[in-house]
Amino acid sequence: MRTIIEPFRIKSVEPIRMTTPAQRAKFLADAHFNPFLLHADSVLIDLLTDSGASAMSSEQWAGIMRGDESYAGSQSYWRLKQTLLEMTGFENILPTHQGRASERILFDLVGGPTKVVPNNAHFDTTRANIEHSGAKAINLPIPEAAVPSNRHPFKGNMDVEALDRLITQVGRENVPLVMVTVTNNTSGGQPVSLANMRAVRKVCDKHGLPLYLDACRFAENAWFIKQREPECASMSVRQIVRAMFDLADGASISAKKDGLVNIGGLLMIKDPALFQRACNLLILTEGFVTYGGLAGRDLEAMAQGYKEVLEEDYLSYRIRSVEYLGEKLLASGIKIIEPPGGHAIYIDAGHFCPHIPKAQFPGQSVVCGLYRIAGIRSCEIGSVMAGPNPTNPPTMELVRLALPRRAYTQSHFDYVAEACAELFAKRSELRGLRIVEAPDVLRHFTAKFAEL
Repeated sequence: MRTIIEPFRIKSVEPIRMTTPAQRAKFLADAHFNPFLLHADSVLIDLLTDSGASAMSSEQWAGIMRGDESYAGSQSYWRLKQTLLEMTGFENILPTHQGRASERILFDLVGGPTKVVPNNAHFDTTRANIEHSGAKAINLPIPEAAVPSNRHPFKGNMDVEALDRLITQVGRENVPLVMVTVTNNTSGGQPVSLANMRAVRKVCDKHGLPLYLDACRFAENAWFIKQREPECASMSVRQIVRAMFDLADGASISAKKDGLVNIGGLLMIKDPALFQRACNLLILTEGFVTYGGLAGRDLEAMAQGYKEVLEEDYLSYRIRSVEYLGEKLLASGIKIIEPPGGHAIYIDAGHFCPHIPKAQFPGQSVVCGLYRIAGIRSCEIGSVMAGPNPTNPPTMELVRLALPRRAYTQSHFDYVAEACAELFAKRSELRGLRIVEAPDVLRHFTAKFAEL
């Protein structure tokens, strides 16, 4: 059969509050033109993020009831650890309440002034935690990543030659680790090839540096490897995942993505001494090492989620859903980052509204337009998110439509595509914005705007 169906049945539903354009215009103004400040019940289709927005399975909900809430040595922790050991080969595993907690612990330990942390492309909280330590976060994407229409199969790859040059330039003593984000969120949810990871590993070995993965969406990345890297076609997703983690000395993970849970994260470290220091810091701020700020029921749901995310029927449906939406937008003349990524569609806002200059945040304008016209909440990935003086200025002004896992159906995506096409037809009516209030760090979360 050509049609790929959702590999699940719906057992429980959550109502969506329908709103009018007039109501949404008021809600948006009250939120100072920032979708993060909207009340969630004022949103029809929520594509702000795929983080923590997944629908959990019946087995995960059953795990919620089985959760062992013991403060130390919970059986739920040991089940999670065994699942991760089999999947990744890592024995030193710390649970955290979410990915940014893992990042904070890691870079509190290895960051600091004079330090430089290279990545294919840091996402917002990773970059913020690195910079909070006093270190500098450097992006090293391949050139193809900056061209939206380029259909390179692995646009998330790191520029390996640039990595080698950077380490030589700043000195290996100033590079605590090299990081690779899989999939590459900043570059449009684009995958990283296994060959590229192996090449990065080779550079790390040359300079005696550890390699860490930002592995929030590792399963989606593994699916792309299976589909697009010929030498991996006969491998199972589970085998590819293990091959990816075998290359790494550590990983920070938000389980709110491919863990298929609403809260949770992981920090995995091979170095025993560094792991012990991480344990000490985790106890200080997150909780004991066998719960890390999570309830036992959350650990149970995470353990089950990491089993389900490797099911290839699920991954086929997941990636095809994103691709389906991307094809609809391209057919409407809307430029996106091609090929469609693993967790989101990224609209090229510069093409969408060329009359709005970069200084007036065209991505934020499209975000506001989508909410007004259809109640769809999305997220700007561009000059707003990058901040006023970014180390890595954005090459593109983008709008991310992030698809929560197992939460919406094909008709929802048809609605999103129709709304985007309708807004595109009226794009000349979109107006630029200015920032009237914003914090110094991660300003996109709480900034307030005014229309021009």
